[in-house]
Amino acid sequence: MLTDNSRPIGIFDSGLGGLTVFKEIRQLLRYENLIYFGDTARVPYGNKSKETILRYSKEITKFLLKQNVKLIVVACNTVSSLALDELKKEFDIPIFGVIEPGARCAYKKLIERSRSKNNIITNKKTICEDTAYLSGIETIAIIGTSATIGSKAYSDAINRLNNYKNGANINIKIIEKACPLLVPLVEEGLVDSDITRDVIKYYLQPVIESNPLSIVLGCTHYPMLKEIILDFADDNTEIIDSGKEVAIEIKNFLISNKMLNSKTAKTYEKYYVSDDPEKFKLLGSNFIGSNITEHIEVVIDFL
Repeated sequence: MLTDNSRPIGIFDSGLGGLTVFKEIRQLLRYENLIYFGDTARVPYGNKSKETILRYSKEITKFLLKQNVKLIVVACNTVSSLALDELKKEFDIPIFGVIEPGARCAYKKLIERSRSKNNIITNKKTICEDTAYLSGIETIAIIGTSATIGSKAYSDAINRLNNYKNGANINIKIIEKACPLLVPLVEEGLVDSDITRDVIKYYLQPVIESNPLSIVLGCTHYPMLKEIILDFADDNTEIIDSGKEVAIEIKNFLISNKMLNSKTAKTYEKYYVSDDPEKFKLLGSNFIGSNITEHIEVVIDFL
């Protein structure tokens, strides 16, 4: 019988991309039970309306609640940007998205760079406690689906941090670039191909020319393309993976709320999709870096 702490973490995405978040959570919280749902019948979400995305997200959240999860991770930038607030209002369970953790990491890197450039020394505990005005313009680039970029969720989150009453008030330039072809290329298993490199070069050329401090991967598919992106980026540009940042945030939440699973417990992983489990198993293994050997169950009740 499951104890409260042994209940699984629920993770969902429109398809395969959220597996990069799943991988980070699995690596950082290896004693936690994990359930993943990929809405492979209705992928992609990036070209759908906010109302449709919200409806899909609520259906999946209700499904995960039936699996007795202890918290839910929205491992999708599109859902995080368009539906997360509504999900938090409607459902009485901790729900985490990937936007805020990624934005906080980008802003923290920006603070560190600005302090270094301006020779600012501080012993403050958090990035928002330094009230010094930092001169100069710092650039952050965000790449993502059309829906995520159109929502301005990342730029809004970064600006909120910067304009917070104790914020550093840095002069920030945020460049946002929609890259709609990258998700289908990854979903088709064309990560290591000339066409993918050409598309990335086409999208990133104006981004790289702005010499950004960091490039935020605003789509959970994009960590699969990180090495190619690094090839085009300046050596001083940092690539920020929101999946890593949300994994850290979840770990801190579980520790502070005494919700970590016992290290002596035997753990499990479960995978659910809404269509084509064989393709999910084949491509999904590339996303998590190991073969998916578990049975993948198809859920069609809410389609």
